[in-house]
Amino acid sequence: MNRRRAVWGRWVTNLLLVANLILLAGIFWRLNQPPRPDPAIVGLAVRATVFALPTPTPYIVEVQVTRILEITRLVQAPTPIPTATATFTPTATAAPAPSPPPTPAAESRSFGAADAPVAAVAAQLAPTASPTPQAPAAVVGDAGACPAASGHQYVTVPVAGYGDGRTDYLHGDLNLSLRGYSPVDVPGQLINKDGPVDSDPPQLAGIFADNRLPGFGQSYQVYDWDWGCGEYGCRGGALDLVQATLTTFDSGPGETVGIPHRGPQIYGGGYKALVLYAEETRVTLGYTRDDSVAHGYAVHIENLCIDPGLLAQYRAANAAGRAFLPALREDEPLGVAALGDILVAVRDRGVFFDPRSRLDWWHGF
Repeated sequence: MNRRRAVWGRWVTNLLLVANLILLAGIFWRLNQPPRPDPAIVGLAVRATVFALPTPTPYIVEVQVTRILEITRLVQAPTPIPTATATFTPTATAAPAPSPPPTPAAESRSFGAADAPVAAVAAQLAPTASPTPQAPAAVVGDAGACPAASGHQYVTVPVAGYGDGRTDYLHGDLNLSLRGYSPVDVPGQLINKDGPVDSDPPQLAGIFADNRLPGFGQSYQVYDWDWGCGEYGCRGGALDLVQATLTTFDSGPGETVGIPHRGPQIYGGGYKALVLYAEETRVTLGYTRDDSVAHGYAVHIENLCIDPGLLAQYRAANAAGRAFLPALREDEPLGVAALGDILVAVRDRGVFFDPRSRLDWWHGF
């Protein structure tokens, strides 16, 4: 009897041990399984995702047809200009000496017969969706009042490069009349600004022989130029990052006009500015030897009579391929204010700034 009880006890003990092992194995297996998501939470997430989907954005497809124009310009060989004798003081600069100045010759103030096809195309390059923004007629004087000749002589210097090959009078960075400008109501006085200031930008007081601060008249906003619409680009909206980008400077009748002053020379012998564009009543000056406004300071001066000798020199250099362009010293006349008050715009690396800024263009005033 006792033996049976002992055997039975061992069986029960073994069964309990096996049950415990099975239970432990189940516990270890369950712990190694990833947790199962709560069905209620899964349903809530699905509903939130569905209702959170954004509304499809409608798209409008616009088709724009661009008219392609082929511009053919007939180039006439320029008439040789007799060379005037002039003596230039040699400098320590290793660059080649300036080219001798030609004797001013009579020049046409409008497009010649050879330029007629280009002139016709130029009128089509401006956008026609809105009225063409031009400067008010009262601002620009009659070039017929300008002197026909002068006794001044000018030289050309070698250009460093960076020209893009576009025709000068169709170039929106050279010929400011292509952009145009609209009047803006701002105070006619110097303004102060915050931020960094260059230590040696062009000083606009140098335009006048007495190096004065002129009275300011009407100011304007120059229009932007969109280089993405065709080979020559087209006019955009008014540039309004600053209050004004073109300002009228009070000028005496027939007053001599020079270049804005700046310390660095662009060529040995005191040459400070390069003539990038000139016609009878406007000029664009660059303060590097690059054939571009993109790499330094540039100044546009409107409504003045460009010296006939300088204009003839520029036209000859332009016709010869622009490898050389006229350069000016601070003591050389740019022209005369014979049409009324002049207008001035100033740029740095292509960007137009406010000409009334005391900290930039009027040091000491």
